[in-house]
Amino acid sequence: MKIVIAGAGAVGTHLSKLLSTENHDCVLIDDDDERLGGVDSNYDIMALCSSPTSIKTLKDAGVANADLFVGVTRRESRNITACMLAHALGAKKTVARIDNYEYLQPQNLAYFKAVGVDSLVYPEVLAASDIISGLKLSWVRQRLDVHDGALVLLGVKLRDTCQILNQPIRDLCGPDDPYHIVALKRGNETIIPGGMDVLQSNDLAYFMTTEEYIPHIKRIVGKEEYEDVHNVIIMGGGKTAVRAALTLPDNMHAKIIESSIERCERLNQLIDRSNVMIIHGDGRDLGLLHEEGIKNTQAFVSLTGNAETNILACLTAKKLGVRKTIAMVENLDYVSMAEGLDIGTIINKKTVAASHIFQMMMKADVRNMRTLMLADSEVAEFVAAEGSRVTKSPVKSLGLPGGIAIGGLVRGKQGLLVNGNTQIEAGDCVLVFCHRHTLEKAEKFFKKSLIPW
Repeated sequence: MKIVIAGAGAVGTHLSKLLSTENHDCVLIDDDDERLGGVDSNYDIMALCSSPTSIKTLKDAGVANADLFVGVTRRESRNITACMLAHALGAKKTVARIDNYEYLQPQNLAYFKAVGVDSLVYPEVLAASDIISGLKLSWVRQRLDVHDGALVLLGVKLRDTCQILNQPIRDLCGPDDPYHIVALKRGNETIIPGGMDVLQSNDLAYFMTTEEYIPHIKRIVGKEEYEDVHNVIIMGGGKTAVRAALTLPDNMHAKIIESSIERCERLNQLIDRSNVMIIHGDGRDLGLLHEEGIKNTQAFVSLTGNAETNILACLTAKKLGVRKTIAMVENLDYVSMAEGLDIGTIINKKTVAASHIFQMMMKADVRNMRTLMLADSEVAEFVAAEGSRVTKSPVKSLGLPGGIAIGGLVRGKQGLLVNGNTQIEAGDCVLVFCHRHTLEKAEKFFKKSLIPW
């Protein structure tokens, strides 16, 4: 596929590198030569140093033949303008990065579609959604709700207290069991497990289940002593913190600690909620943390612009007794370090936004796609097309490539776990787990096909 990306900032650079490893024809445009850096020499990317809203530049980049145009410069208006021009010049799909939440309202999306902007991405909103999901269960590293909770994916760090260690998965996840284990992260290795694999202490295991069986999962993994999250301290008052505070469940109370007095005043204007308090100070100040009730806090979220600060702040919170920590880590080089230090949940806006954009490249019907960053794998909701290969035989006879597994499906509004005898039907929304770089192989099973499998 041919993809043109406008903006060589964090999201644009990360996305272009990701796409270049997938053998796509990728062009990266930016009018700042320093931001383009050595991207084109280190990766198979064509770099253009020019304005992304120049019609000549867009023509030179080949947008007339582009399958996808992505506007992710630092300026929202520039992204929208570039997408409108790219659409007019022939780009098949366009997506623009924005920072105005009003644009995401369902009634407003049609306006953008009418002028050639097919999709909008607001990384801070996506990151905030992940944070809120992570706060729902203090003992879970990552949570993903499918179709309003018809299915639930839980990423859990296993300790010696886990009741299901050292047993073959085939004995744990039979057709009548209320969960499936769909992926494992063990050390630096990601495993899409088979029946003979066993769970080990310190594995990060991903469970597919339904809402009603979450207490059962909590019991068998030995996490019953974890309290529900009621009190949260958030360090850093940026856009992600604002979106998280505005969507915080009513049964939780949050304190946002921000070092800038001017930003504190702005936060008080933006966040008008009785369960959110703005505190002026340094979130690394132990005296302040004790004063604000760190001992009675179940979750600590660090969202400053500095990865090192966020990691150290979460480590400090853990030493003070907080069980659930969430750190914003924008430097991907620090992700493995943060995991090694046992930071609970790691949020990265680049990967969240890139997953949303990558979803638009799929030819099959993909409703949602997420990167399981710690497990170096991806999960996507594919809708099975009429006549697609996945509907032609039971799951055990599909011949799925290695590194790909089907964890569950939603039929109508009912979530169902999948086993080898399951027959997928057209219209089913199927949750698929893939090693990185194998998603396109899975996609082929869900597209409408003329081949008589």
